[in-house]
Amino acid sequence: MVKKWQEIEQLQDLVDDLPHFNGALAGLAGRLSLEPDVLEADHIALRCQQDSTAERWKSGFLQCASLLSEKIINGRPIALFELAQPLTILGQDFFIVELPWPGEKRYRHDGWEHVEYVLRGEPDNLGQRAMALFSDRGLIQPGISFKTSAPKGEGERLPNPTLAVTDGEVTIKFHPWSLKEIIASEA
Repeated sequence: MVKKWQEIEQLQDLVDDLPHFNGALAGLAGRLSLEPDVLEADHIALRCQQDSTAERWKSGFLQCASLLSEKIINGRPIALFELAQPLTILGQDFFIVELPWPGEKRYRHDGWEHVEYVLRGEPDNLGQRAMALFSDRGLIQPGISFKTSAPKGEGERLPNPTLAVTDGEVTIKFHPWSLKEIIASEA
């Protein structure tokens, strides 16, 4: 029987961080008037400051999840795990965990940092589709920022633009494909 991720010694700091993350994410979604429960949940992501922390978390996830992919993306290793039992965030189940090793950017703390949702449709108009999900009031609030990017791993064939919305503490991201579809495109 596969262990629950919450039972893994190397992941206890993540267990402790999850209620704070869930509350902060609910706060950001509320400020944006976003209804996450109607969106297609894709994955949840971590951030850490030390390679040793990433290695410890990887060791922990290998005890309760399948390693889907591990490759260099934007100059740093990123591992993707599929949990046997999901994490529930804002009432939705997330089975995929993204674990990047530290990069150039520094984050406020080690732990959960963002969730990503799939917005099906043309990659070229992802930003417009995502922005249409927010209230006008949510778009102009102080402290809310938006960023677009296009992360790409070696061998990926699908364009994967991303729109990120953050309040500086947690982030909600949108992209046109699920991570499983991106991985399958590499074959």
